[in-house]
Amino acid sequence: MSRTSSGFVAGLTAAALAAVGFLAYQASASAPDDLNARPDKSPTTPTKSPKGKGDALALPDRSGTGKRVVYSLEGDRVWLVGDSGKAKRTYRVTPSTVDPEPGTYEVTSRQGQVTGSDGRQIEHVVRFTTVDGITIGFSAALNGSTEKPDPAKKTGGIRSSREDGNAMWDFATIETAVVVVK
Repeated sequence: MSRTSSGFVAGLTAAALAAVGFLAYQASASAPDDLNARPDKSPTTPTKSPKGKGDALALPDRSGTGKRVVYSLEGDRVWLVGDSGKAKRTYRVTPSTVDPEPGTYEVTSRQGQVTGSDGRQIEHVVRFTTVDGITIGFSAALNGSTEKPDPAKKTGGIRSSREDGNAMWDFATIETAVVVVK
């Protein structure tokens, strides 16, 4: 190879490296703050906040401070909020037939797998209160279903997809605050 050819190849290599560096910079500038936060891919997930303004990560008013789980009864939505007070993840849920009262609770127990109050096999159960003898908590069905429960039965399982159930399980340890809002 002649000196002219090797200089040309070196120039092309330098230009290619510069282009890759520029593209990497652009990608990092548009990356989310928390790379573990996955966008909710549920087909029923709205792209707007419950009030119809802003993005889906926007927290409801008066939903507490610090690390917590926020559950909206009217919005059928959960937010996992980090120590900074910013939502790390949000997703839609299927509510149970028995709702907790709005207020602040804490995670009291967790269980890897069990049969739910609706008879389905569930995983990653995160419990936070009891209403009239019905235990209320978040879970995911092993078969991935998020069907509405039979309204004639009293159930306490707030269902999510398995992916979202995994995120809840990893996030909501014993004594983590759970804020229920209307």
